[in-house]
Amino acid sequence: MKRIAIAALLLLVGCSRGHFSDRARQGRPVYIYALSNRVTTLDPGKVTDVDMGELLRNVFEGLVSYNEQNELVPQLAESWTLKNHGRTYVFTLRSDVKFHNGRPMEAEDFKWSIERNLGPGLHSRVAIDYLSAITGAQDFMDGKAKEVKGIQIPNPRTVEITLDKPRPYFLGDLTYPCAFVMAKEAVGLTEIKTAQQAVGTGPYRLTVAEDQQELDLAANPGYYLGAPLTPQIHRPIVVDPATRLSMYKNGDLDEVGLPREDIDSVSADPDLKPQLHFQNRPALFYFQLNERQYPPFKDVKVRRAFAMAIDREKIVNDLLNGYIPAKGILPPGMMGYRPDLAGVPFDPQQARELLQKAGYKDGSQMPPLEIAFRTGASDARVATTAVAEDLKNNLGIIASPHSYDFPTLLELQHTGKLEMDFASWYADYLDPQNFLSLLMMTNVPQNAEGYSNRRFDSLCAKADVDQKPAERTKLYQQAEDIVVNEVAKLPLYFQRDAVLISPRAQGVRSNLFGDLPDNKVKMVQ
Repeated sequence: MKRIAIAALLLLVGCSRGHFSDRARQGRPVYIYALSNRVTTLDPGKVTDVDMGELLRNVFEGLVSYNEQNELVPQLAESWTLKNHGRTYVFTLRSDVKFHNGRPMEAEDFKWSIERNLGPGLHSRVAIDYLSAITGAQDFMDGKAKEVKGIQIPNPRTVEITLDKPRPYFLGDLTYPCAFVMAKEAVGLTEIKTAQQAVGTGPYRLTVAEDQQELDLAANPGYYLGAPLTPQIHRPIVVDPATRLSMYKNGDLDEVGLPREDIDSVSADPDLKPQLHFQNRPALFYFQLNERQYPPFKDVKVRRAFAMAIDREKIVNDLLNGYIPAKGILPPGMMGYRPDLAGVPFDPQQARELLQKAGYKDGSQMPPLEIAFRTGASDARVATTAVAEDLKNNLGIIASPHSYDFPTLLELQHTGKLEMDFASWYADYLDPQNFLSLLMMTNVPQNAEGYSNRRFDSLCAKADVDQKPAERTKLYQQAEDIVVNEVAKLPLYFQRDAVLISPRAQGVRSNLFGDLPDNKVKMVQ
């Protein structure tokens, strides 16, 4: 596979049809679709972004996964049962699974992988989010225990996981990459940095991983579900969305996501329109209001004033084409979603009154504010610019948009160093716990903005362990009402992807979470 630097990719946009793809394919059936940002990590134990999470699901796998119908089904587990009043999950593993290096997978590999991801060598921010319910996980992380007590291996084909309390959403936790199995002899205890370390059980193995250039994957011929239909996948890194679209039109990419600004022109193109697909996602795009970095946000009146000063309907419907306006936190497809939720209305006059009640004669008395967004994300730029203009026009607040490259933005978000930023949260599993408890309970790792409400915490704590779906839904909706009215986060829209898929790529599968592993994709002429 020819390795082509990003500068070279940009130069190829004006070339004749198929020039780049001819060089990349070299006469072989290769599935080519770009990554929109440089690699954040190759490690399942540390990944937090959608693009790399999707790619790593081709390389690594877990006990369970979501199918095309958005149902939780066995993956490396053959089956599972519950005991101990819903606290203990007993997984029976498939007997025909091997790692990419040919070694048979055994139950002990799961225990090692989870403990490795929770251990001090990785410094994972996400493992504790998704694995802390396992009995003894916190003690292991704190160095108080030499193993995670709640993971027991009674025989080579059985994994028993015991939780601190019944948690109806726990199978969803296990679909997150930090619960995937890895070959310890290749991976090691520190972060995966090379393709050679990335040894999993998935349908593809990573062969090339160049941070600023590309990732290549090769089919795993010994995959337990059968060899993938396409022998190679090529993932060039192309940050600029206009460049990605030009490459697709030139035949250099087989799939590309579209920013909203390109939907109308693509829909008007008779050749491209049949290749355009819209896919709803359980994902919320919102603004984070960090009271630790911008003290005025500590006052709920200020947060509500911000929400009332922003014409979110206009931004979503007029400036961003095709999204679903968000009044709440829980997205469509999620248990508890309410399409008729009123939310906080657009009311500039009341916004000004609230700001005065908070002690500001007008917005000019407030400290200048930076609103961060991701470099190269045109939708984020449009939304952030429009919000800054609304805050200035309706409240007199001086707000300055500022872009950061994606890895830097993630680091600043995780460490709570941004005043206000445009962010997104894609469901890891279809349960309200993933959007409410995980993101906004007091002092949880993902809550870097400092929001805290004891009533919200209490409702989520009850819902997280209740075994009755109807009661859980009721409790979560009550909790959602609190964070919506207090503007713990300022919701803008729910995701609806616009994707171009070439007729060359047959069998591309997806569900609410995005593209499924590519082993069923077949490239045709």
